[in-house]
Amino acid sequence: MKFLIVGLGNPGAKYAHTRHNIGFEILDDLAIEEGVVFVSDRYADISRFKARGKQFVMIKPSTYMNNSGKAVNYWMQKEKINSNNLLVVLDDVALDQGVIRIKPQGSAGGHNGLSDIISTLKTTAVPRLRFGIGNNYAKGYQVEYVLSRWSSEEKEALVTRIKLAGQAIKHFAFHGLNNTMNEFNNK
Repeated sequence: MKFLIVGLGNPGAKYAHTRHNIGFEILDDLAIEEGVVFVSDRYADISRFKARGKQFVMIKPSTYMNNSGKAVNYWMQKEKINSNNLLVVLDDVALDQGVIRIKPQGSAGGHNGLSDIISTLKTTAVPRLRFGIGNNYAKGYQVEYVLSRWSSEEKEALVTRIKLAGQAIKHFAFHGLNNTMNEFNNK
């Protein structure tokens, strides 16, 4: 069984460690935990590991957030992974910082990366792990907020939540989407 785990973010130092790149950070943390590294490949940085008989293919698209669908579609085809074994990890301003919500499908909720994936795959049935980044910004300043970096206090508070998101990703492969939703959506 092979799973494609997609962390959404933007490549480059300019965007590193911003709220919008939490998908990259969650996958980076999981890669460290599993003792693997990301390497640059077509449309994405990619890393692989095996656990309990499952193969994990993790990608961080290098296509920039608004064109994430191109990378997702390419790697789904290349690795022959169907959408049931896809999990997109993304930031969500509608959730308080560190809150995790796993859903099997739905609208993009205003997230341009997820919107492009839905449009490219031509389905809203895209399993996703939404990670709350909060919405502590003034009206009209959402872009500046999501592209801002975490404060040192926020980063410290996120450590355990990022680890929990990594556990949820593995749980998704081991136990399925519904079980993972039941286990992690209220933590």
